[in-house]
Amino acid sequence: MLCLCAGTSLAQTTTLPDITVIGSPYIEHHGGYVISGDFKVDPRMPYVVFPADALVKDDILSVQPIRLNDNEYLVLQECAAADCSRAHVVRVWGHVGALTPVGNSDFRIWIEHENKYFIWLMRLPQVTSPLGFTQFSMFSPPLTLIPTGEEAAYHRFELQDDKICHPIPVKSNKHEGATFVVTFVGGSVVRIRRMHAAH
Repeated sequence: MLCLCAGTSLAQTTTLPDITVIGSPYIEHHGGYVISGDFKVDPRMPYVVFPADALVKDDILSVQPIRLNDNEYLVLQECAAADCSRAHVVRVWGHVGALTPVGNSDFRIWIEHENKYFIWLMRLPQVTSPLGFTQFSMFSPPLTLIPTGEEAAYHRFELQDDKICHPIPVKSNKHEGATFVVTFVGGSVVRIRRMHAAH
């Protein structure tokens, strides 16, 4: 298996008695949509970004990398098993933009079903192609990105080196209104929002 990184539970729910949640300061209303930047970084896994509330059917997730280094790949995965021991790659971005099939937008993803979704940044070996790796296995353990195709075959030994192939920790994060802005170690920046129809 290539570039394996162990995954653990992504979030825990804690119920606190006598607490009333009034609303989130990270929510805006615009054009018939509720826009939210209510995302978090799991302190137990400082390279994982996840929505504070699970994404549900017909949500639109906006993930916009501002800058990625040439050997970095931003990954959106969802759990493909009840215990999240297996994950499905929803989309991968490289420094040139979206690398996996998209609909009508590189940065917006229509959520077709409720699930646990998580976003993370992967560093892979540098390749000669100006696009980097462009083909990936769609199913793998969580926090694992497995390149396929000719470039992967050529770099198969490098892809087994966990000093090269590993998730990148989040350096800092902040809310800019209804946008969650994540800066990873190495300087890559990603802006994340969630939208759904107001009704």
